[in-house]
Amino acid sequence: MTAFRIAPAVADAFPDTLIAVVTATGLRGHEPWPDTAAALAALEQQLSDGAWQPADETDPRIEAWHTAYRSFGTNPRRIRPSVDALGRRLAKKGTLPRINPAVDSYNAVSVRHGLPAGAFDLDHVTGDVTIRYADGTETFTPLGEPDTIENPKPGEVIYDDTTGVLTRHWNHRDAHRTRVTEDSARVAFVLETLHATRDGHLLKFAAEELRGLLMLHAEQTRVHYLGAEQPEVTV
Repeated sequence: MTAFRIAPAVADAFPDTLIAVVTATGLRGHEPWPDTAAALAALEQQLSDGAWQPADETDPRIEAWHTAYRSFGTNPRRIRPSVDALGRRLAKKGTLPRINPAVDSYNAVSVRHGLPAGAFDLDHVTGDVTIRYADGTETFTPLGEPDTIENPKPGEVIYDDTTGVLTRHWNHRDAHRTRVTEDSARVAFVLETLHATRDGHLLKFAAEELRGLLMLHAEQTRVHYLGAEQPEVTV
């Protein structure tokens, strides 16, 4: 069992935070996921038709993350929240990247609803996961760069476990160690908002949408919620 928790200092600074933790066990990442493929294709077609466009930094959902990033010393136009970067890429290229079915699923849900998303292979997570302020001594190896070691800046919001940092700048980039691949069988996906009062219903809808894509290819799926009223959940 793995606990996910928000450190009191982060909860105090961002009191309207709500995070959906969607867990999937027995994932079958090597089989076709036609519903995920269709979701990606539908978004790209809607963009091409001019019927929809991804949220940008003028959207309140993205603007809130830019404000949060600046509060802990990160320039959000240089180091962008994941959903901002993904939406910009989609708007520019007209397509979303195809990584693997599980990652493609949360990317589709993330950009569709304007909510940051990420995922951790629980078989490579050590101990519990905490969202907290970095003290600057932590180490981080970025996704796709297994030989790189970075140190978050003091005061930067991170996800970490007992081995190291899992995500820098709250949700900018995930770690290589806990990356989700076709072989990942136990995964925790996260969807985040800083404004539960305004967007909590959207977050819950998105979490169930993601669960719907996952449950077709998993033995078991569950949705947990992490926030001020429940700062720790065990998955």
